[in-house]
Amino acid sequence: MRSILKKSTTAGAAALSVLVVSACGEEDTSGEAYSPEGEEITLTLVAWDSELASTNVIGKVLEEAGYDVTLTAVEQAPMWISTANGDADGFVGAWLPSDMASEYEEYGDDVVDLGPNLEGNRTGLAVPDYMDITSIDELSSDVVDEIIGIDAGAGIMTSTEEVVETYDLDIEATPSSDAAMTAALDSAYNNEEPIVITAWQPHWKFNSYDIRFLEDPEGVYEEEEEIRTMVREGLEEEHPVAYEILDNFYWETEDMNEVMQDVAENDKDVEDAAQDWIDDNRETVDEWLETAEQ
Repeated sequence: MRSILKKSTTAGAAALSVLVVSACGEEDTSGEAYSPEGEEITLTLVAWDSELASTNVIGKVLEEAGYDVTLTAVEQAPMWISTANGDADGFVGAWLPSDMASEYEEYGDDVVDLGPNLEGNRTGLAVPDYMDITSIDELSSDVVDEIIGIDAGAGIMTSTEEVVETYDLDIEATPSSDAAMTAALDSAYNNEEPIVITAWQPHWKFNSYDIRFLEDPEGVYEEEEEIRTMVREGLEEEHPVAYEILDNFYWETEDMNEVMQDVAENDKDVEDAAQDWIDDNRETVDEWLETAEQ
């Protein structure tokens, strides 16, 4: 795993402290206090635009509570593995029930599922509005040469390979990356050329381009999914403030899209876009920071 962001800014951190609780559940009479100040938290993520947005936002909120936060980009399976074996404290990018179904089945019993932090997300195939097809069963090599996808091994790529088989398509799904797929979309869109991409919402490209999902009459893709927060076992006992903030974390599709679009269209660093969103949504962030340990 490689660290992409190491955050240690603690200026203005919230003054949070809790009494240490003994194993039997009673207060420690020594009066020793737990404070998040300077405690280390590691979050992992897949470097998709959506997860860069959400992880940077919640990372900065944890910093505000006093933690030193490290964000580490990994592939999809290692994101789950690192949390299951305790090398990472958690992640906020579990796309379920279908996109990361295999990882959830394998590692779900070894992590703590805090539930959705965003609901109503969706995956599928998308095309620009200027194309005259509306359904996956209209795809063929006469329409496009390939379906442009993202990282090999991502859940949406597995589903897309199933789509190719289920619909008996004479085109293939070509793995690339989020950035490469979006670049291909931009080039095709500007020249009004046909293109089919793997797509998910939230994603800023739905705000920046007139694109739409293709209908999926065979129901290979889930019509509606959710993004959940997963943390390691023992986090609640060792870092109760971080655990509760991560448990409180919940936002809407338009919130995530706002951060992503700020990065994509304003050429802003994702950390700066995350901080701007936090500054503009202080009431929501303060609700995440409200913990029983305050």
